Amino acid sequence: MRVALLTEGVRPRSPRGAGGWCDRLVDGLREHDFAWYVLAGTAGTGGTARTDGGAGAAGAEDAARPAVHELALRGRRPAGRAPGALRGRQYAAAYDRLVRALLRPGERSGFGPGLYRLAELARADGGLPAFLVSDRARRVLERVWRSPGADASAGQPLVCDVLVAADLLEQCLRPLSAPWYGTAPGGLGAADLCHVVGGGPAALPALVAKQLHGVPFVVTEHGLHLREQYLGYREAPYRWPVRALLLAFFRALTEETYRQAAILTPGSAHDQQWQRRCGADPARTRVVYEGTPAVERPAAGPEPAAPTLVWAGALEPGRDPELALHAFARVRAELPAARLVLHGEEAVPGYRAHCAAVAERLGMADAVEFAGRPRSAADAWADGTVVVFSALSQRRPRLLADAMLSGRAVVSTDVGVAREVVGPTGLLVPPRDPQALAGACLALLRDGERRARLGLAGRLRAQERFAVEPVTGAFREIYLELVSQWPAFPAAAPDAGAGPRPRPFARPAEYWITDRRRAAPGEAAPAPAAPVPAEPMTADGTGTGSTDTGGTADRADGPGAVVALSRGRTPAAGEAPDRAGSFAEAV
Repeated sequence: MRVALLTEGVRPRSPRGAGGWCDRLVDGLREHDFAWYVLAGTAGTGGTARTDGGAGAAGAEDAARPAVHELALRGRRPAGRAPGALRGRQYAAAYDRLVRALLRPGERSGFGPGLYRLAELARADGGLPAFLVSDRARRVLERVWRSPGADASAGQPLVCDVLVAADLLEQCLRPLSAPWYGTAPGGLGAADLCHVVGGGPAALPALVAKQLHGVPFVVTEHGLHLREQYLGYREAPYRWPVRALLLAFFRALTEETYRQAAILTPGSAHDQQWQRRCGADPARTRVVYEGTPAVERPAAGPEPAAPTLVWAGALEPGRDPELALHAFARVRAELPAARLVLHGEEAVPGYRAHCAAVAERLGMADAVEFAGRPRSAADAWADGTVVVFSALSQRRPRLLADAMLSGRAVVSTDVGVAREVVGPTGLLVPPRDPQALAGACLALLRDGERRARLGLAGRLRAQERFAVEPVTGAFREIYLELVSQWPAFPAAAPDAGAGPRPRPFARPAEYWITDRRRAAPGEAAPAPAAPVPAEPMTADGTGTGSTDTGGTADRADGPGAVVALSRGRTPAAGEAPDRAGSFAEAV
């Protein structure tokens, strides 16, 4: 089947050899035909391109990769002529409805209709980009924003807020005018289903494809897009009214995406709970963990000679390395030879110096090492006896799973996804409790047999949950389930007298068996074999030797029947068998 992968941010094809989630999905489902549709930054070309490779085998491999269609979300807007007076009023009415859904709590149900109306108008004349940057669109936004009843909890908007918000909304709505719709080759209407990876604006083309062409879509989120927007907009360089308006847009878009998606596949049960709070239907939600090729990596080697706690993550308050430092002070009071190694880069300016000052104040600067960014995660875990996670929130399971794959015992704060990832194979402690964290670390450092048992159990648990094969197998079943329940080629309206629309699985597997007698390109087709007349049968089952075919014209027996049925027709009486194309010989 034809699958459209919709992503946001960067080109999903990573450098050769590195591999990403989209790469692993495509490589594991080679029986399907994938195409990427990327909402890129200013580096996007806005057109259609196929990844190019070098010469030789690498070039052939790159040439076989799926096509990549890019659209820039920032920078110069897509080309398009400004709409006329009548069409401009239609654009203004649809835009007014969408903006009211963002600013008036009682009109939130108008977000979807307004969005789809803008997409239909953009599909008809391509004037949406020019309208969104016009003075008319800004006047609509300002009028609704300052009207009585609009949500002004973040403050009254200024003129500069209207200008900034209009530009940001134009960028968010830019996918509605992408040249990706329709049933022509490369259009989303010609796909059997869409797969949205990441959510957010990447779901806009899938919503439009479903509205215009009836194409179902799947949403996969490894870390919720809406949650990341709420966290990121705390430090955005905009005034609070603009932030509130943009967050209202992302919230409405997320709710509409969850409402229209055929299946939601969050990366953890923790994310699944967030999706339910945003209106996701539990019956259409399935947890599919993010597979990683690190499951094939061998376990870490021998433990270091000195008892060592290893910590990894970004040096920032959210990861709470200060908790690890205070807990290590208690550990060192019991085990003077213990060491603490912190791997990670500084995410907040001056925070590394702050942590170093904390270690100095606690009198253990000589036992604490700030190792910076490791060459690989495997090297970081190999440096320690026990792996420690002290974060205040653990939103994604990848780092925890990677530590468990090393075979080292894990101690983590009981936040986010930690409980479902670590389970009974590690020790969980409350956040911001240095005494509990120190007690768990001392229990493992003093008991080598328990440490080894938990490390092995954690490695086996991570290999079972985060292997690549279960992920590709899960999406293989999801794809087949969706296509079996959805009409095939939904955009192809049946013509008069053309019969019903084609549906998947309408022909048996034998139909697709290749006839090896078929002439190669450029060769003359072999002359068809003369049909062998069927012998009339006597009552005792013996042939009469006569060439009379009376009474056998409607029969379909013998080996030739299998071949004829495999071609989708009823065999004629006495048809010569074709063993080269028979189902029995093919299997």
